[in-house]
Amino acid sequence: MNLQKYVGEKIKEFRLKQGMSQEELADLLQTTKQTVSRYEIGERKANQDVLFKLSEIFGVSIDDFFPPKEKRLSFSMLPVVGRVSCGNGVIAYEEIESYEPVPADWIDGGEYFFAKAKGDSMIGARIMDGDLLLIRRQDDVDNGEIAAVLIDDEIVLKRVYKTDDTIILQSENPAYKPIVVRPGDAKNVRIIGKLKKVVLNF
Repeated sequence: MNLQKYVGEKIKEFRLKQGMSQEELADLLQTTKQTVSRYEIGERKANQDVLFKLSEIFGVSIDDFFPPKEKRLSFSMLPVVGRVSCGNGVIAYEEIESYEPVPADWIDGGEYFFAKAKGDSMIGARIMDGDLLLIRRQDDVDNGEIAAVLIDDEIVLKRVYKTDDTIILQSENPAYKPIVVRPGDAKNVRIIGKLKKVVLNF
């Protein structure tokens, strides 16, 4: 089941029950008819704020936009993490912005979370600012793999290369120099996960 498409179909269903045009709904949402159309055909994800507004407009529960629970067993909810802290060697998620559903077959064991791409340093890997990144928690990756790396408390996405005791964090944009981490460097650098999937762009 494509959850985003399902939600879009429910938006259209509730709009038509109200006898409302896409233009009228767009006005109430303070957006464009094109955006409403993209919600309805599943091209664009209606985030939590939009769904709350829609539930008020249509007079329905936010749960009414989603499949019945018995049909949702193939999905899991994962946090969208804005910041990560690492105290006493323990990773803790902070600034959890929301929770997003993912198909269960995307998760093949282990712990997962979402982070948002920031900036243009990974555009060569088709990762754009604002993209939602599915990360599998792990402390190491193979050479050349893209990882979520904790630098102090900030999550960055880089391609990782290791030589002896040195870690090279490579961007996918020639405008950015590699970050070279050697033993004894002042920066607290730690691999916290492997990029599994780029999900969407808000």
